[in-house]
Amino acid sequence: MATTITRLGLAAILALGLAGQAFAHAHLKSAAPADKSTATSSPNELDLTFTESLNLKFSGVKLTGPDKAAVKIGDPTLTRKGMGLTVPVSTPLGAGTYTVEWHVLSTDGHKTNGSYTFTVKP
Repeated sequence: MATTITRLGLAAILALGLAGQAFAHAHLKSAAPADKSTATSSPNELDLTFTESLNLKFSGVKLTGPDKAAVKIGDPTLTRKGMGLTVPVSTPLGAGTYTVEWHVLSTDGHKTNGSYTFTVKP
């Protein structure tokens, strides 16, 4: 009986430890322009907020236009106590659908990446 309780206790501790690690990654919490949104004018910047603090040196953003060509953007800066990335958009965006690809390294060493799209209305 004591062995069974000990095994169950160890299993519970292990499960909680692994669950804690899964939540330690920086995930995209919000973005402006938002995923699948339509902007009525060209945005001046991309504003991404994450669930964890970021290491700017190993984090970045790529913006691709409707023609699949890379769009010139400025260097990202950290905002919101290190949990946000603000990226200037260097040139006005024409009408069409744009893809934002991001990759980040949280300050605790976990890498995550993802992408989303938004549309600029003519």
